[in-house]
Amino acid sequence: MKKVEKNKKKRGYEKNWPLLLLIAILVVIVAFARNYFSNEKETVEPIVAEESSLRAVGATDAPITITEFADFGCITCKAWHQFGIKEQILEKYGDQVRFIWRDFPVITVDSPMAAEAGFCAHDQGRFWEYHDVLYQNAPALKADNLKKYAEDLGLDTTVFNQCLDSGQHTAAVETELQEALSFGFRGAPSFLVNGQRLIGPPSFEQLSVIIDELILSQD
Repeated sequence: MKKVEKNKKKRGYEKNWPLLLLIAILVVIVAFARNYFSNEKETVEPIVAEESSLRAVGATDAPITITEFADFGCITCKAWHQFGIKEQILEKYGDQVRFIWRDFPVITVDSPMAAEAGFCAHDQGRFWEYHDVLYQNAPALKADNLKKYAEDLGLDTTVFNQCLDSGQHTAAVETELQEALSFGFRGAPSFLVNGQRLIGPPSFEQLSVIIDELILSQD
């Protein structure tokens, strides 16, 4: 009986997932509007990380660095990703912008391991592909799921599974989480744009305004 009830609950959750995603998208839209008024132009000094540990895309000498602190188990983060804002910004500004990912696994019990799995994929040079697959399949982020996604992407599963099972990147994930907290972030996603804090998911228009101002200030 308990197994039947559990399966019913699981099917119900799966059935309601599109509704949950829609709610997340509405939350993002509200946050877009709120961010135009709530984010102060206060800057902080990001912690310098080794280049090899960064999950980044864009020119290393770009004058503008956008750092996202996000969680693979966060439905708002997932919705922001699905809006394609990162890709739009990189397309608009080219070599002027670099985008960096930092783990901020605070939403679900599976989030820390998913973050570690992202590091394991990064070890094989496949972070961004794995990042996309995680968001496509979230909230299915159990260890077996994480290993299956690596296999589907054609990663070296022996190396990947050993990396994940050993907790090789547990400390690195914890360091990034503590970094986010040190900046005063309390929820995901949160951002730094050249040290300027953005609480919540920014819109393409908001990011563009900030980037344009920073570029003008550097001329």
